[in-house]
Amino acid sequence: MTTRDIMARFVPDLLSAAALLSRLPLPDHTPQGANSAWAWPLVGAILGALAALAASLCLTLGLTPGVTAAATLTTLACLTGALHEDGLSDTADGLFGGWTRERRLEIMKDSRVGSYGVLALLLVTLARWSALTTILASGQHGAALIAVGALSRAPMALLMAHLPNARGTGLSHSTGAPDPAIAATGAALAALIALVLTGGTAITMIIGTALTAALLARTAQRRIGGQTGDILGASQQLAEAACLAALAAAAA
Repeated sequence: MTTRDIMARFVPDLLSAAALLSRLPLPDHTPQGANSAWAWPLVGAILGALAALAASLCLTLGLTPGVTAAATLTTLACLTGALHEDGLSDTADGLFGGWTRERRLEIMKDSRVGSYGVLALLLVTLARWSALTTILASGQHGAALIAVGALSRAPMALLMAHLPNARGTGLSHSTGAPDPAIAATGAALAALIALVLTGGTAITMIIGTALTAALLARTAQRRIGGQTGDILGASQQLAEAACLAALAAAAA
């Protein structure tokens, strides 16, 4: 994907990516499907910036870092319609709640949340909240949230590009699989944003993101034969937790 290609497709791809990954009010546009995957980290950065603004407002009003962290996570969930949190809970229920591939996929499609899903949401959200509280106390949340928003969206495109769709239906299937070069472009863009905004800590963030994505990919391949939209959402949540943990460790 050349620079000229990116410039020509920038606006439609960004709008398509924002429509897919957020609940932001947008003008009418032609959906680009998986071809917009390179722009997913840009949408993540925008969502991170909006969350950072909400966090700054809370701190200005005198709220504690803990309460501000809760408000910030709530803001992120509202901006995305809790899309990724839903994927995390369904993934945990499906991958660990069934004995066969078919049963696991059936569980993941079920709108009800089971014990594994509740536990996954609780633990991952607690990890995100705890790390974000430390980051907010250090006063470095602006750059951190933007970088995390960008980097945590990179694994979704990479998993779509390199794993087959396990179900043959659903949002992930209808979106299509991005070309590996498009997914790699998005990952490189996310890494660049993180490096510019967080310096050397970005290396730890990138490693954490890669490890969580690789572990999830291997588990999904073994248990259901590939990826689904829920798996992609789970990859974002796990990567976000890993990135926030790295930033919190650097800020402590």
